[in-house]
Amino acid sequence: MLYWIAELLDFTGAFNLFRYLSFRTGGAVATALLLGLIVGPRFIGWLRVRQGKGQPIRSDGPQSHLAKRGTPTMGGLMILTSLMVSLILWMDLSNPFVWACMFVTFGFGMIGFLDDYDKVRKASTAGVSGKVRLAGEFLIAGVAAWIITQQNGTELYLPFVTHRIDLGPFYIVFAAFTIVAFGNAVNLTDGLDGLATMPVIIASLAFMMIVYLVGRADYASYLGIPHVPGAGDLAIFCGAMIGAGLAFLWFNAPPAAVFMGDTGSLALGGALGAIAVTSHHEIVLGIIGGLFVIEAMSVIIQVFFYKRTGKRVFRMAPIHHHFEQLGWSEPTVVIRFWIIAFVLALAGLSTLKLR
Repeated sequence: MLYWIAELLDFTGAFNLFRYLSFRTGGAVATALLLGLIVGPRFIGWLRVRQGKGQPIRSDGPQSHLAKRGTPTMGGLMILTSLMVSLILWMDLSNPFVWACMFVTFGFGMIGFLDDYDKVRKASTAGVSGKVRLAGEFLIAGVAAWIITQQNGTELYLPFVTHRIDLGPFYIVFAAFTIVAFGNAVNLTDGLDGLATMPVIIASLAFMMIVYLVGRADYASYLGIPHVPGAGDLAIFCGAMIGAGLAFLWFNAPPAAVFMGDTGSLALGGALGAIAVTSHHEIVLGIIGGLFVIEAMSVIIQVFFYKRTGKRVFRMAPIHHHFEQLGWSEPTVVIRFWIIAFVLALAGLSTLKLR
């Protein structure tokens, strides 16, 4: 909105600053952060009143988590509010990539909200049927993937090499799978106070750099990475996610005053997946967001082996619970996983030059 106002004024005078992605990205970070910090206390208070007993806690989970009963969930609504307001204010809304990523973020957030609402209403950890959730997620991701491919084609770029593979119509399926898989991977990681929030912020910082470079023809040519005109605007999107994430982390730091719930984790994971698809860095997302991949794989491995052998590979899945069962305190698990997320983000960024 502010970008359009500045454009109508022909970017004259002080409005010339709106030409620069760096200025608008900084504005998006500050807006999302301040808005989240301002609305947070009242929003959390409202959730406490509306939810009563708060988020249901798994009876078969770590016993230390039973002390968290009464903590409200759906804090993801706070993230979505500050994120969307910031995006509307600072982004160029004529860019179709912006609408595709916003569509995924809001759509996945609403699916997560329905799941959280069902859990609170029934006082159960069951929530909405997994098949219904996945069907809705694939529908949203498929539409977004189609919008993205209309602008930047159907080629899959491989890291470490300059080769690319044109997947044709199958690319939409691949892109939708990437978005859905990452949304659910972040969702599975969100099991400890602050565990998912900081790695999302770290991944957003990494992709802020990637989309900026991909959006610049000169830098993309020098690095041998795909050039996607218009993708640079998503640096503002990443900035808004960072601001909203930092504001939420203020209230989600141990001991958490609020949980983001599926509302926030699905939305943030889906947003990162959509940004990766837009920038043609889907595989690199698996490196930068490797922590989320490890968490999701731990669940898949646990279920696979338990159904076939009756034995568990991990003491409990997702894997962060395994380390809790080994005796690690919750803050120890969280901080060490943050370190792993940071190292993996650096490893992912290194692929930009290793061609």
